[in-house]
Amino acid sequence: MISIIDYGMGNLKSVKKALKYIGEEAQITSDKDYIENSQGVILPGVGAFPEAMKNLRSKKLDVAIKNAVEKRIPLLGICLGMQLLFDTGEEIKNCKGLGLIPGNIAKLYGNIKIPHMGWNSLNLKKKCALLESIPENSYVYFVHSFYADMKYEENLNACSVYGIEVPAVVSNGKVYGTQFHPEKSGDVGIKILENFATLLNK
Repeated sequence: MISIIDYGMGNLKSVKKALKYIGEEAQITSDKDYIENSQGVILPGVGAFPEAMKNLRSKKLDVAIKNAVEKRIPLLGICLGMQLLFDTGEEIKNCKGLGLIPGNIAKLYGNIKIPHMGWNSLNLKKKCALLESIPENSYVYFVHSFYADMKYEENLNACSVYGIEVPAVVSNGKVYGTQFHPEKSGDVGIKILENFATLLNK
């Protein structure tokens, strides 16, 4: 069973629907014990970084996430959920994140329209389980105004170019993140979710 973390922010039902499509059972939950004993955990997210972290902390879900990671339960952060995996964020105010991947979440910049909204191609950088059988230049769907300023190149698995090089898939051990929405990214997104499902029980 996969836990989809409910902290008041995120496209929960569409993620659950996509998992059901690939034959994976998932439960939308804010129950700390349930999350820590799942086979896999997904942290979705739509909205602002500080409010998201406040909501996670108020329900002690930040603790549940870190405990799950310590138990080597695979974790996937999606969009804002990916950004929350990092050390810090600059949206609205400086705010501490979950600290599971080194780096800072900063505002997109350059001669570009913000938010970055729509389809963009993936440039593959480093192999990881999520990208198994995903071809170079596959298109996925983004909606975001901030990006991950990575501390270490080794945590970057794929990027997209939108004015700057935008980290699109990141990882650290069994912690994974996608800046795009797999559940909105057609066959490529479905394959990425299937790849995540292969990590369960390993």
